[in-house]
Amino acid sequence: MTDTTSVKPEVDFGAEEARAGFAERLAAIGRGIGRNPVMAVASLTGILLLALAVFAPWLAPFDPGAQKLLARLRPPSGFERSLADHWLGTDQLGRDLLSRCLYGLRLTLGMALAGAVVGLLIGATLGLVSGFVGGLTDAVIMGMADIQLSIPFTLVALVVFAMLGGDLLVLVGCFGLAYWAHFTRLIRAQVMALRTLPYIEAARAIGTTNLRIVLKHMLPNIVSPVIVMFTLNISNLILLESSLSFIGIGVQPPTASLGSMVGHGRDYMATAPWIVAAPALLIALVSLAIMLIGDWLRDRFDVVLRDR
Repeated sequence: MTDTTSVKPEVDFGAEEARAGFAERLAAIGRGIGRNPVMAVASLTGILLLALAVFAPWLAPFDPGAQKLLARLRPPSGFERSLADHWLGTDQLGRDLLSRCLYGLRLTLGMALAGAVVGLLIGATLGLVSGFVGGLTDAVIMGMADIQLSIPFTLVALVVFAMLGGDLLVLVGCFGLAYWAHFTRLIRAQVMALRTLPYIEAARAIGTTNLRIVLKHMLPNIVSPVIVMFTLNISNLILLESSLSFIGIGVQPPTASLGSMVGHGRDYMATAPWIVAAPALLIALVSLAIMLIGDWLRDRFDVVLRDR
């Protein structure tokens, strides 16, 4: 006689509902974009700028570092003394501004995205541990976050760059440290609100491990606010990179970034304003587009604001 045993699947409290709810919110986001003209314009602008950054090596007409001193300080096409093959003009060293803007946008966006990911990984790990474990561990982690938030980050960046130099990896790591405390505080608050709910207690009662509870039952319920903060932090890091490069402690020449282009062109604003105008406009556009998207996502994910 064959002995047949039935294995009951593990009860997945809350996770399926969380995933279904998140998928429903994503579908609502897609429908909402079509009904909101401002959001539609911001989304299209963001997609266009992202495409320009990704395909910069194929779209740039010149090498961004190639110098042509005989063609220096030429205005954009349509102005007197302009050159037909330099649509946005040239800078003080005769480098093509369009090519440098494309590569600068690529570098600035890439560094901001990488810095936001690093900050998310650090902040999410510490926030989950702090909120779930509590006690002394929570006090230590929150103390570290409070210390980080109390110190002006520009001062921290100056110290880090003075000690380690201005390498791109150092910059990305430094940007990751800029906003990890924001993620930690947000995720800690979400986890502390979730850990006493009935479905978490039920998962503990059937012997589910703490790691599985955190990864499968808690994370799906905190994704929405984390996405909003991640989006807004990208915009903040773009402005931070531009500010640091403007004062000379960010990306170093001859590498092109939007902030360094504005910083190096400020001495020529009276005679060649296009050197500053083109990268400054890109900084404003990409920051505004991402901030509008982040604000809109916050309103969509927040039940109270969404129902108003």
